[in-house]
Amino acid sequence: MPQRFSLVWLRFYLVALGGLAALCAQGQQRPDTTKQPAPIRNIQLENVEVAPSAINTKSWLLLDKEIQLELDGAVRNLYNFKFDKAEKQFRSLRRRYPEHPMPYFLLGLSQWWKIVPSNVQTKQFDKVFFAYMDTTISKGETLFKQDKRNYEACFFLSAAYGFAARLNAERANWRKATVYSKEALDYLALSQEANGLSPEFLFGQALFNYYQVWIAEHYPLLRPVMLFFPKGNRDLGLRQLRNVADNGFYTGAEAKFFLMKILYNDENKPEEALPVARSLATMYPDNGYFQRFYALACYNRGEYDECERVSREILEKLNQGMPGYEAISGRYATYFLGWLMEHRYDNSEKAADYFQRCIVFAESTGETEQGFYVLAHRHLARIAADRSDVTTARRYYNVVKDKAPRDSPEYREAREYLKQHKK
Repeated sequence: MPQRFSLVWLRFYLVALGGLAALCAQGQQRPDTTKQPAPIRNIQLENVEVAPSAINTKSWLLLDKEIQLELDGAVRNLYNFKFDKAEKQFRSLRRRYPEHPMPYFLLGLSQWWKIVPSNVQTKQFDKVFFAYMDTTISKGETLFKQDKRNYEACFFLSAAYGFAARLNAERANWRKATVYSKEALDYLALSQEANGLSPEFLFGQALFNYYQVWIAEHYPLLRPVMLFFPKGNRDLGLRQLRNVADNGFYTGAEAKFFLMKILYNDENKPEEALPVARSLATMYPDNGYFQRFYALACYNRGEYDECERVSREILEKLNQGMPGYEAISGRYATYFLGWLMEHRYDNSEKAADYFQRCIVFAESTGETEQGFYVLAHRHLARIAADRSDVTTARRYYNVVKDKAPRDSPEYREAREYLKQHKK
């Protein structure tokens, strides 16, 4: 079932960690440039989680419990896609702390989550997102110049550079992605000295520890690139990520988001990914991305009642035009409902209707090379074949044969049917 990590997703995640993904992407794309960024210094990211002494944290908003209490609703609104409400509170924070990077970062994060549901394809929020991240960087650098032990400033600098690198990589801006990634890693190395102060500081290091090993295992040709980066620790990265997911206030949802996808896609542990997906979908019921991933996890674990419930909710919210419910979510929901109509309710007519809608959703976003698009065509071909409608079955199977990988069961099934039912 749907797609394993593509290189695009690899860039999406790793670039936030400090340059690996951007460099990998450059290796694949070979941009036309002879200029090289400054070499990345070989930093050792020690896995020490003790609170540093003699640090003045009085002005750190990240550790301020009153600020956390005040922003609890805003953070929930952000991940529940109630962007207007969240941004109203973030702007209120900005009025009181105009020189602090936190409000600008949170406003930028709000823009980021407007981009995520489209699989980072929509560009209408790019300018505002980059503007907020640039301002975060400017404010953070000012604080860091005033105090080289301001690890809170390092945290926001690493995060802002990382998120900006992620989107630049998605937009094929390789030079910016590489430079920003280098900065993200540099500030990540500095901020890790404050790991013991808050789980928030562990987030970046957890991702780096996990993915530094993951990329070396899955892309052997890129192992020489690893010499420029600190050594990771995959198991430690997962433990740290669980820690942040359980205890992080600002980064808790992001950590669960990564943990869910790592367990499902990379660790091949869908049974462990399901409770994480359920937690996110329950806490943020109007987050279209979390909802569709939860529906996917339920489908693959055989929790069909829940899969059907969530899929129907997705289509209802999409019809209402709720933020974050787009054609991609519709494609997920209609495929699952089509499968359930066919196999659980033995209703081929309703199944065919859902599969056809799935195809329309896929075509509207241009995602017609694999995944649900191919699978929906296969199911429609089977339904037509069961009705002895050879002409229709051949039409759908021809699409499957053209689109499915040649080593896939879908391709073999289509080829066999077309061979046996020639014109």
